[in-house]
Amino acid sequence: MKFDSQFDLESAGWPAVLVDSQGVMCRASQGAFAVFGSMLEHVYLASIWGAGNELTAEQFLGRPDLLTAPPAKIKFRTKGNMTLELQVLVSGYTRDGQKCLVLQMFPAGSALPLVEGQSISPEAKAQLAEAVQQKQKLDCALKLARTVALDFNNALTSILGHISLILEKMEPDHPWRRSLMEAEKAAERGAEIANDLAAFSRQEKDVRAQQTGNLNAVLRRTVEVFQKPGPSQSIHVEWHLDLESRLYSANFDEAKMQQAFVKVVENAVQAIPKERRGKVQVSCRNLELSEPTHDQSANLAPGSYVCVEVKDDGCGIASDMMPRIFEPFFTTKYGHRGLGLAWVYGIITNHGGNVAISSELDHGTSVRVYLPANKKFVKDTARKIEELHGSETILMVDDEDLLLTMGQMVLSAFGYKVLTATSGEKALALIKKGGDRIDLLITDLVMPQMSGRELAEKVRELLPDTKILFSSGYVRPASGEEDNYLQKPFTSQGLVHKVKQVLSTQ
Repeated sequence: MKFDSQFDLESAGWPAVLVDSQGVMCRASQGAFAVFGSMLEHVYLASIWGAGNELTAEQFLGRPDLLTAPPAKIKFRTKGNMTLELQVLVSGYTRDGQKCLVLQMFPAGSALPLVEGQSISPEAKAQLAEAVQQKQKLDCALKLARTVALDFNNALTSILGHISLILEKMEPDHPWRRSLMEAEKAAERGAEIANDLAAFSRQEKDVRAQQTGNLNAVLRRTVEVFQKPGPSQSIHVEWHLDLESRLYSANFDEAKMQQAFVKVVENAVQAIPKERRGKVQVSCRNLELSEPTHDQSANLAPGSYVCVEVKDDGCGIASDMMPRIFEPFFTTKYGHRGLGLAWVYGIITNHGGNVAISSELDHGTSVRVYLPANKKFVKDTARKIEELHGSETILMVDDEDLLLTMGQMVLSAFGYKVLTATSGEKALALIKKGGDRIDLLITDLVMPQMSGRELAEKVRELLPDTKILFSSGYVRPASGEEDNYLQKPFTSQGLVHKVKQVLSTQ
């Protein structure tokens, strides 16, 4: 059975999920969301696997006869923590060269409308026709959202780049600094919206946004948010940062992970009364578990982990409230509302990790995040500002003039010579004209006539020693491109850090 890259069952009224080779549900039908809830994509199939099945989700997916066996009856956990037994029809599917599985679920004893060789009922035909119409409407909405996301991202990249450059050069006590920081905060919020819009419009909600990295850099930036002069600064807090020097690498979406840690640290800061000075300790260490381990509500399988702990000596949480801390919209802070720790829990568990919290009223709180890790080391890229300067020649290519102006101003301020071109054709003409050694090409991936990848291939033929840095607010990096990819929108610091990183590679 074949489905196109859009996953045609997305609009199906019955539950259907697309599962990758790791057991993660990548796509789901409307019927699946209705039965299992909204937190369904990019989580393991095991998260909805019911109790009482002969096989675990991993054992079921690993069966050698899975694609040829008759439909199996499986118990699932639905919304409201109810148990429902469904017939599961499994078929193979190849997506971008990766083998996946499509699991369709029907009430026990019902006819299976999509079994090969079986006639489709009139009800199923009507349902499929309606699904096609819904899909066409959705495609139009996605195209509109995609266009808006791209333009919004480009505008925000220019705004963030200029503001962050000014803040970098501005004196800490400048009277306009606070206003600029508020503008920067608003632009960063807009960037989150733009990325959410881009994710919605992306035809493939892939998990390749999770890249191998060093969490130390994310934690340093998180703490800096609260140490910078401005409205977020916490002058009543004494900070202790204890980071493992040779930290295991982990796979994570950097933006999402920083959002989670900002929320955890924000909770720690707000737990300390402003009338006294308190302490917040942020630590990160490697952890090896040889047997299953339990930490509060977190169940950890044997293996390698990176453990991040945020500890404060604030007001703490009452014991009768502890069972509710991960509930959406629950908070112990008066006047606050939102997803809070439920948002943190969702981000961490979607990365295959877990969260544990211990607290005692009037004696502080400790939040521990466990992320699966690899026994490999990714260099901690923290650099001093003077180390970010360079003298190389950079060719920046983008079809948006605003971005070229911003990039040229930022990189020139750090000593680089910057050439610009508004298209791949103009970039190639500039290269063929000669006169300048091009040390680095920075190119947008999505451009008219010639894409960034096409331009990169032609540049590699002409200048084999030139390094390449891709950038986009929409297209995700291909396999192997993660280290040479810069997500839009980015700040001036993000740009110069990435440029220095790429130029420093052998």
